[in-house]
Amino acid sequence: MDYKKVFQETINQLYTEKRYRVFADLEQIVGAFPHAVWHDGVESREITVWCSNDYLGMGQHPDIIQALCTAAGNTGVGAGGTRNISGTSHYLVELEEELADLHHKEASLVFTSGFISNEASISTIAQLLPDCLILSDELNHASMIEGIRRSGAEKQVFRHSDPNHLERLLKTAGQERAKLIVFESIYSMDGDIAPIREIADLAEKYNAMTYLDEVHAVGMYGVRGGGITDRDHLTERIDIIEGTLAKAYGSLGGYITGPRSIIDAVRCYAPGFIFTTALPPSIAAAATAAIRHLKKSQRERTLQQRQAKQTKDALISAGLPVMPSQTHIVPVFVGNPALCTKATDHLLRQHSIYIQAINYPTVSQGKERLRITPTPFHDDVLIRMLQHALLETWNAIGISDFNSSAAG
Repeated sequence: MDYKKVFQETINQLYTEKRYRVFADLEQIVGAFPHAVWHDGVESREITVWCSNDYLGMGQHPDIIQALCTAAGNTGVGAGGTRNISGTSHYLVELEEELADLHHKEASLVFTSGFISNEASISTIAQLLPDCLILSDELNHASMIEGIRRSGAEKQVFRHSDPNHLERLLKTAGQERAKLIVFESIYSMDGDIAPIREIADLAEKYNAMTYLDEVHAVGMYGVRGGGITDRDHLTERIDIIEGTLAKAYGSLGGYITGPRSIIDAVRCYAPGFIFTTALPPSIAAAATAAIRHLKKSQRERTLQQRQAKQTKDALISAGLPVMPSQTHIVPVFVGNPALCTKATDHLLRQHSIYIQAINYPTVSQGKERLRITPTPFHDDVLIRMLQHALLETWNAIGISDFNSSAAG
C-alpha cells in the first residue's frame, strides 16, 4: 500500500471541496489588542483581528499578565506531572475553588482544554450511570458529541432548542431510567441561546440530569460572569456546568462544576483527566486572576455588549447579510465555501482585517459564514473600517452576485 498516497488523496479532497484549512500566522502585541502582526512568509504587517475568542481582551490585561509572570517566576514553567503525580499545584487548587464559587457549586475540576473537559466528563458520567440515555441537542459542539460517542451509552438527538421534542423523548424513556440532557447555553456559530429554564423544568419533571456547556458565556454574562445561568438566575437548577478558561478569561483550560460526588467520580474515573499532565501553575494563576477580576468588574462586559450591538447595527445598515444573533457573536452569511475562503484572504491582504472563514464541518454545507466577535477594544472607528471593508469585499469577489442569484 502507498500510505502517503492515501493521505494525500484525503487532502486533495479538501481542496476539491474548497475547505482546506489555512492557518494565519499571527503574533499578538501586548497593549495593542485587537491588533496583531501577520506573517505570510514574505512580509510581516500589522492587522486587526475580528474573530478572536478572547472576547474581553483579558489575555492582554496587565493584571492577568502579571499574575502569570509572578507564578512562573515563583514556581517555574511546567506542572511537573499529572494531577495524581505531583501536578496538583496550589495555584490549581485555588483556581478550582474560585470556579466552584463562581457557579455556586460544591466543587469543580480543571482540565487541559474545554474539548477534553466535555469529552472526558460526558463519557465518564454516562458510563457510571446504569443504562444511561443521553439526550443531545442536534447542534451540540464536536467535543460533546465525542464524549457521547465514547460513553457507549444510547443517544437520542432532540431538535435544536426544542423543548417539545425533548419532552416527547423524555416521556418515552420513562421516569426510572437514568437520563442525561446535554446542551449548550450559547451556540457559538449562530449566537443563539438555549431555553435553559424550560429544559430544567423538563429535567425535574422527568427525573433527568442536566449537563450545560457555558463556554461561550462564562465571563460574558451575569452579575459575576457566571454565564447565562448566572444572568437568568438558573445556576442552582443545572446539575453540571462546564466552561472554559480560554475565551472570556483569556487563558487556557476547561472545567466542570457541580455536586462534590459527581465531580469526585469524574476525577477518579475519567482517563482524559487522570492521564494528562496538569495545567502549569502560571496558567492557573492567570485564569484565577481573570475570574476574580470579572466577578467584580462590569466594565468589560458592558462595553463589549455595546460594541457588539454597534457592529451589528453598522453591518445591517450597510445591507450586509448579518444572521440573527441574541448574543455577542455576529455571523455574516456567505453560503459558499470557496467565496467564504476568498473573503478571508481578500480582507486580510487588501484591508489588513482578519476574520476566519467558517466552513463545513464546523457549520453545515450551504451555511458558510464569517464569524465576527467584537470586543471592548473594537472602537467605533474600527467598526466603520470593518463595514467599508466588508462592502468592498462583497462586491470585489462576487459574494453580492452569488447571494442575489441564490435568493432568486
